[in-house]
Amino acid sequence: MQYILYIMGSFFITLGLVPLIKKLAYKVGAVDNPCQRKVHFKPMPRLGGLAIYLGFIAMVLLTQPLTQQIMGLVLGSTIIAMIGVVDDIKDISPKLKLIGQIIAACVLVAFNIDVDYITHPFANGVVSLGYLSIPVTILWVVGITNAVNLIDGLDGLAAGLSAIAAITLAIVGYSQGHILMVVLSLMLAASTLGFLRYNFYPAQIFMGDSGSMFLGFNLSALAIMGFAKSITVISVFVPILILGIPIFDTLFAIIRRYFNGQPIFKADKEHLHHCLLNKGFTHKQTVLVIYVINILLAGTGVLLTHITTAQSVLILAVISTMVLWSAQKIGVIGKPLSKRISQQTVGK
Repeated sequence: MQYILYIMGSFFITLGLVPLIKKLAYKVGAVDNPCQRKVHFKPMPRLGGLAIYLGFIAMVLLTQPLTQQIMGLVLGSTIIAMIGVVDDIKDISPKLKLIGQIIAACVLVAFNIDVDYITHPFANGVVSLGYLSIPVTILWVVGITNAVNLIDGLDGLAAGLSAIAAITLAIVGYSQGHILMVVLSLMLAASTLGFLRYNFYPAQIFMGDSGSMFLGFNLSALAIMGFAKSITVISVFVPILILGIPIFDTLFAIIRRYFNGQPIFKADKEHLHHCLLNKGFTHKQTVLVIYVINILLAGTGVLLTHITTAQSVLILAVISTMVLWSAQKIGVIGKPLSKRISQQTVGK
């Protein structure tokens, strides 16, 4: 019963704060103006992530003992959220954001939230990382933080995917007896859903970098807390599937830009949601389709924790083939949209 109250607390704190944060966003100039690579057509407040942060952190501090890991999670989350708040207001440089993300990730390492070893996917054993634990942890945290940030391109998309990922982490945590992971994941999901009430299409407020980076950071940290300390042969792939859409979309963006001769960090309109919109799906349909895809990937991640290694390898091979085929078919890793459109025009 107490856990239900914790979850409800996170939800209602965020739900109540969003209208106040919306007014604050207009006052401090945290407004997202339309441009060529965005899909909205009017200025939107974008400080919504602050409400998610406050809803989650408030309940963590009120309900959890201040262990080393909780302190690290709270401190790292605060650093990443404040960087996002500043960016929502002033648009700081990508380099400065990256430095802040690395500092926040280092805080996790300092408070014993790190990847000590990686399970060997094809043998019964683990590989101890030793001193490589620090760079691997930082790479994972920074990578997931930016992956969720990049997927935040449509109303309700990043929030919905993050809630799905958090709930899935809770399910896996429950099956493995990680009660802390369950409670933290569900409180994070509840805070995100409280915000989603105002962010689903048509959105009244955007989460901004204060939300997308905060969610990515916490999902990556919770995955480490839940999986890096448990020795299972296939566990290295489980968090990747749970966070499937942000990870694959970011990976395909890097591949696509590299082979098209574009700067890897240059923003474009070739992400999964852009491609689905180009296929004729509406804004809401696109978001719901991506929700379903990520639920299937997350469900597969849960399944891997209950089957044999051989079965898991077979399923991963099938999933990988389907993901690559689908990405090629939809155009996520194909030619740039402008080239496809020009070729279609010439063909007509």
